[in-house]
Amino acid sequence: MAQHPHDPHHPASPVHPVDEKPAARRLVPGKLLRFFPPLVTGVVITLIGVTLMPVPVGWAQGGDAQAADFGAMKYLALAAFTLMVILLVQRFTRGFVKQIALLIGLVAGTLAAVPFGMASFDGLRSAPVVALPTPFSFGAPEFQPAAILSLCIVMLVLMTESSAGMLALGEICDRPATGTTLIRGLRTDGLATLLGPVFGGFPTSAFAQNVGVVSLTRVRSRYVVALAGATLLVLGAFPVLGAVVSLVPMPVLGGAGIVLFGSIAVSGIRTLSAAGLDDSSNIILVAVSLGAGIIPLAAPTFYADFPAWAQTVLGSGISAGALTAVALNLFFHHLGTRSTPRAAVLSAASPGSGTQIP
Repeated sequence: MAQHPHDPHHPASPVHPVDEKPAARRLVPGKLLRFFPPLVTGVVITLIGVTLMPVPVGWAQGGDAQAADFGAMKYLALAAFTLMVILLVQRFTRGFVKQIALLIGLVAGTLAAVPFGMASFDGLRSAPVVALPTPFSFGAPEFQPAAILSLCIVMLVLMTESSAGMLALGEICDRPATGTTLIRGLRTDGLATLLGPVFGGFPTSAFAQNVGVVSLTRVRSRYVVALAGATLLVLGAFPVLGAVVSLVPMPVLGGAGIVLFGSIAVSGIRTLSAAGLDDSSNIILVAVSLGAGIIPLAAPTFYADFPAWAQTVLGSGISAGALTAVALNLFFHHLGTRSTPRAAVLSAASPGSGTQIP
């Protein structure tokens, strides 16, 4: 019997099943993916943007909260000028120029800062031309049980935030992240975290701020990311080149950061708009999760009397909101049900998104 042309197993079928290997399903991230429907990912993506907003606001005020002139009008004016340039380029240009509106804003803001003495060249003068990292420059590694346990908890939080970033990128790129994607991403994070301290660096994680760059520029090519990584290696080997990048004043970064991080929140709102918010349970889920994620932002000392491990987990708005959203999704859509309510769990996932519930 001839197969239907839309049969997912037909070699010429335009319908693509989820690219999920059986081995990936047996690993923890692959199994947990079913608990991150669009309703939950929308909350997490929105929280990424919202919880990051204090960062560009601090940059716009000068970057150093301890400085006497922190929040001075000159810093705010420079941040506003940078933001205005980005908005004008977005409004009156198109094509490639429109895609690099952020870069144009950074360059224009930096040039505007030079005549007013707000761009420091000290780092450029003192930076060496070539400098290669020295392995274990701070001494041989030590293995202390208390420190290992603390860092394991920290890494669990970072895994949650990295997974949230990958899920956010999947939504922005119209290519929802699968269990295989999460596993590969977390493995890469782990490898970078292992190698970074060897050369005097810090443990690394997916940088949520860059999600906003992808959302704003719409540049999704992995080759661009690879080229950017190679560029960073060159900048690391030649500090004088990296010092050129550091010429960008903090207020300029603040003006651009408002656009970047705001665009992440918009991506989350867009995901939530298609996640079935006409249901009262879903509204409560989103409301409580967003509230839990904003608590560390609105009241930084809220968890001051909690145990250290709880402060580590709940002190991050992203991880607190993500855990709350997952728990409430289980409570409303999984626990006490005779069978998995596909429509409720997927929360009105868009057709063809590739999300599957076993």
